Amino acid sequence: MNTPSFPPLFSGLAVEGQVDPFDKACAEAARGCDAGLVVHDLGANLLRAALVFAPDVELVDAMAMLPLCGVGFQNALGALGPPEVAVHLEWAGGLRINGASCGTLRVAASSSNPKAEPDWMVIGLELPLWPETDTPGDIPEQTALYAEGCADVNAMELLESWVKHTLVGINTWTEDGVKTLHKDWRGLSHGIGENITMNEISGTFLGVDEQFGMLIRAADTTHLVPLTYLLEGT
Repeated sequence: MNTPSFPPLFSGLAVEGQVDPFDKACAEAARGCDAGLVVHDLGANLLRAALVFAPDVELVDAMAMLPLCGVGFQNALGALGPPEVAVHLEWAGGLRINGASCGTLRVAASSSNPKAEPDWMVIGLELPLWPETDTPGDIPEQTALYAEGCADVNAMELLESWVKHTLVGINTWTEDGVKTLHKDWRGLSHGIGENITMNEISGTFLGVDEQFGMLIRAADTTHLVPLTYLLEGT
């Protein structure tokens, strides 16, 4: 069986079966593994992977890795898939392909203190490759990669491309800050201008602040939901 090839400083760890790559990556990070570990499970119907980061900035700034990995995924699929396939990103990590929900990104860190520098951060990717049923039209708001004209996209190559494009994004973020990431993410964002409910706050999704916190306009007040709200397990 072929194994994925990653850029220098990245290393792969394959898991399968009942082992969740996201949980495994968090466990390895907590044990002190090197940053750049890519835990992955290339299943027949589901691509699951997780990247381990070692941020050297405060958590509130390190959370930019979540939208950055989303942009990296769009760039990766854009490089491998048909040009007419559209990818959009939900603020909370959801991925949309041609308008329908198709997988998600997740995030965890060693600390939930926004002003602390976390020892580690993990971003997880889950992407359905094939529909769960033989009649996917029964759930029109959900889809799978190969149901959207991407049957020729190899899951291993997509994983490799995601890591590569995410690395490019990290380098740009390190050198130039969040300006480019903000521009790229906003061009791919889903739901701005729509009515939403997040963290028990209902209103209009106006966009994001400098640190990608969600801005919700409700009545005469604009609420901020920080991106750290999405952290799992803290």
